[in-house]
Amino acid sequence: MVPMSTIGWGVLCGLGLGLGLWAMIAALPALRRPRLEARLAPYLVDVSPAARELAWRRRPAAPLLGELFGPAALGARDAVLRWIGGEASVALRLRQAGSARSVEGFRLLQLGGVLAGGAAGLLCAAGIAAARPVPVLAWVALSASFAVAGFVACDALLTRAAARRLSRIAEEFPTVAELLALSLAAGEGVHDAIRRVARASSGELGAELRTVVADVGVGVPLADALERMARQLRLPALVGFVDAVTGALERGAPLAEVLRAQASDARAERKRDLLELAGRKEVAMLLPLIFGELPLTVLIAVFPGVFILRTGM
Repeated sequence: MVPMSTIGWGVLCGLGLGLGLWAMIAALPALRRPRLEARLAPYLVDVSPAARELAWRRRPAAPLLGELFGPAALGARDAVLRWIGGEASVALRLRQAGSARSVEGFRLLQLGGVLAGGAAGLLCAAGIAAARPVPVLAWVALSASFAVAGFVACDALLTRAAARRLSRIAEEFPTVAELLALSLAAGEGVHDAIRRVARASSGELGAELRTVVADVGVGVPLADALERMARQLRLPALVGFVDAVTGALERGAPLAEVLRAQASDARAERKRDLLELAGRKEVAMLLPLIFGELPLTVLIAVFPGVFILRTGM
């Protein structure tokens, strides 16, 4: 009877031999001409993501491994980028948060979070090992868990900072829109009104408007500067504001009444959001009332009677 270990080694050797032969055959010149997209891909790698993926899959260094594991590797890469946020997502959130840090700087910050988390995991494992023996796998698991937590914490903090700044901009928008409407109603032009309100404002939206004024000062058209601001922030109220301003600049339509209507709509939407938040908080407030104060009240009311009955007073 052949031992199982010998069979296992035979299977591994057979797999290695088969993969080697397949790699040799795949490295041979093709028996037919390559397709048109395969011939054009090396010349379009700078402008086409599809061409880059095709050229990466057809690298001659390891054609077999590329054909076998290329689609799985691409799928895993896309899944990881969706989970951690690709460069576009990180750049968008950095812009929304008003951070001057670049994407590379944020990745370095995440790397620092990973290293700090891994060190914290090792310290935690060392503290546990001081009380009782800890297997090596537990050390690795704790370090990896804390490292992932540090990575996720950096991403969550960035997302929270972006959301909080967008919320402040949404709160400031009705007031800024009304100030712009007053300036336009007083006879100023759109650019002059935006410059006046940007100079008088001190909030986040005022800072964005000052950036727009600075862009216009270096030669960028006002409509393009406003559209870039709305595209980078992706706030619905600002998108409507920019559409109204660009429409007024192109067609000469009256803008003051439109801005007043937008300010009124923004205030009504903010009121609805506050009512929804109050409703959620009201439900959350019932939890400590039901599970904390109510049992304590019942205990205070019942305990004296039980005590008197037991003591016979």
